[in-house]
Amino acid sequence: MKYIAYCRKSTDEKDKQVLSIDQQLAELTEFAKREKLEIVNFVVEAKTAKTPGREKFAEVLKLIERGVAHGILSWHPDRLARNSIDGGKIIYLLDIGKLHDLKFPTFWFDNTPQGKFMLNIAFGQSKYYVDNLSENVVRGMRYKVKNGIWPVRAPLGYFNEPKLRTIEVNHEKEKIVKKAFQLFAEGNKSFTDISNFLHKNGVARRNGKPVKLEFAKRMLSNRFYVGIMKYAGEYYEGKHKTFITRELFDKAQKEIGKILKPKQGKHNFAFCGLIKCRECGASITGEIHKKYYERTDRTADYIYYRCTKKIKPCSQKPITKDYLEEQIRLIAKSVSLPLEWEKEWQGLLSEDEKLESVSIDQNIGRLELELQQLDEKLNKLLDGYLEGVIESETYKTKKNELFEEKVKVQEDISRIKSEGSSWLEPFKEFTDSAFSVSKIARAKNTSQDLGNLAKTVGSNFFLENRLLSPIFKKGFDTLFSEFVPHANSAIPPSKFLSVDDEGLEPPTSSV
Repeated sequence: MKYIAYCRKSTDEKDKQVLSIDQQLAELTEFAKREKLEIVNFVVEAKTAKTPGREKFAEVLKLIERGVAHGILSWHPDRLARNSIDGGKIIYLLDIGKLHDLKFPTFWFDNTPQGKFMLNIAFGQSKYYVDNLSENVVRGMRYKVKNGIWPVRAPLGYFNEPKLRTIEVNHEKEKIVKKAFQLFAEGNKSFTDISNFLHKNGVARRNGKPVKLEFAKRMLSNRFYVGIMKYAGEYYEGKHKTFITRELFDKAQKEIGKILKPKQGKHNFAFCGLIKCRECGASITGEIHKKYYERTDRTADYIYYRCTKKIKPCSQKPITKDYLEEQIRLIAKSVSLPLEWEKEWQGLLSEDEKLESVSIDQNIGRLELELQQLDEKLNKLLDGYLEGVIESETYKTKKNELFEEKVKVQEDISRIKSEGSSWLEPFKEFTDSAFSVSKIARAKNTSQDLGNLAKTVGSNFFLENRLLSPIFKKGFDTLFSEFVPHANSAIPPSKFLSVDDEGLEPPTSSV
């Protein structure tokens, strides 16, 4: 009888008792000589048998079905199958007579009902071994992540410590990752720019090419860098040292949002996405109109902004870019602090910095109480899940929300301990912005600069009858009400209405 010798070894097998391919070949060759078996082909495969789909194994079965051979020689039944489908194929070929015999140096088999029964048991044991091994691995990984240790390969900037089995900072790569975050957070950088930066600093694929854009995106959005591990859909608190601040990480997420936001046409209009029509609620978009001047034989481009009218019919007319810019300058000036106050305010802030140290202990105590309450909520949520009152998806969603709140409180405590209370620094940033707004508004700026200025002072802008009205951000709304009394923060003061309305109609010819 002719036999096909099949040898298999996969890298995911942890059992040291499994022989290497060379050892299996030597064992089978010696066994065949001793038993006087005719081997017509040796088939070697390096692939797991946990799931169906082995190409070489499929070829062996095809050769058996075609009658090239009627027997299979292998070191052990688990070399042939570790899943029920492949094991079933072997049994079926024995049942229909295509396969006459199986030979193993480590296992007895006769093509009888009793022999096939024992073979079925051997295949079942192989599957049980794989299932049990997989379950143990998953259990071990879950245990590690619950204890704050990332259970798989560490992200860029870290490495897996083999002796301690922890995640440690790679100080060489740490600097590269941190610089990549800083460059990206500054704005005007694409994933391609970050990929090229990493490549220039020695971070590349195995073939030496720059990392894929998806890699750069995943790195910049990976919460692991701020101490949060996401595993199997749940958030866990990591014990690893972090080197990216939450502020820097949040800035990077905003830039990612800008890149992933659908583009609104091929032209980059500075005020698109900033203003809505007050009449119908639709967005204001930009367009370019061309006008031909016969006397000078030239064509000029003019930018207009108009309602998209995508929600319902609207009577609003277009507005020129220049007229819109002038209104934004006036709005910015209305919420700027007088520059002559700057020196005095800086002195007052310095005094507050000295006084605020007194309240640090009180703030920390309040936050620690809040942290304790969040832990209690998490414990109650877990109890509800274990008792079957809360469904799995609801539990994961709510747990992630509470966990993010907990991380934020922990960050506030750390920041207060190192820098002081959380109100002073934001207030200082606000006053700096309020003092600088007037400078920016008076200077000769590009439309893009004015668009960024508008985002600094206002949360929403509305356009009606070619007049721009803002809803100011917190702090700037107070300045507006102080300097422009009797005015609603969502309606511009009367001086905004005095801008000359001449020449607002768009040219008749446009493209």
